[in-house]
Amino acid sequence: MNMLLVIGRILFVLVFILSGAQKLMDIPGTATLIGEKVQLPALTADYLPQLEAATGMTTPTMLAILVGVVEIGAALMIAANLGARAGAVLLILFTIAATWYFHPFWTMTGAEREANMIQALKNLSLLGGLLVIFAVGPWRPGYGRYAEPETQRL
Repeated sequence: MNMLLVIGRILFVLVFILSGAQKLMDIPGTATLIGEKVQLPALTADYLPQLEAATGMTTPTMLAILVGVVEIGAALMIAANLGARAGAVLLILFTIAATWYFHPFWTMTGAEREANMIQALKNLSLLGGLLVIFAVGPWRPGYGRYAEPETQRL
């Protein structure tokens, strides 16, 4: 049973690991997509120019790197069962933001709406799995509150 849990965690986070790696392997392309879609709050307007000057990168480039690192890092936390709850929270926030900015099917019509609705529903399913991981945390079968009851001996 322990091996199935390990395999399940790894298979579940594979989509985040591969997606994060793709983002990091094409930072300019990812930054372009982010720049087109993401509107940061006005609250950040005073700080972003300072951050851009300090790093020598544009905000979309910094976000592209951050998103790739968060996806891979949080997914590895879940796969390794080390800080699984924290990893789940990071991926929950990322998945909500990705759905909101990149799959707003509620503003679309026709085939574009259908395609983005499918992506949003996929993300909703991922959110369900992440909530389970958050609720269960670093649980291992046979340890702690979910241990199987011992069989009675005659």
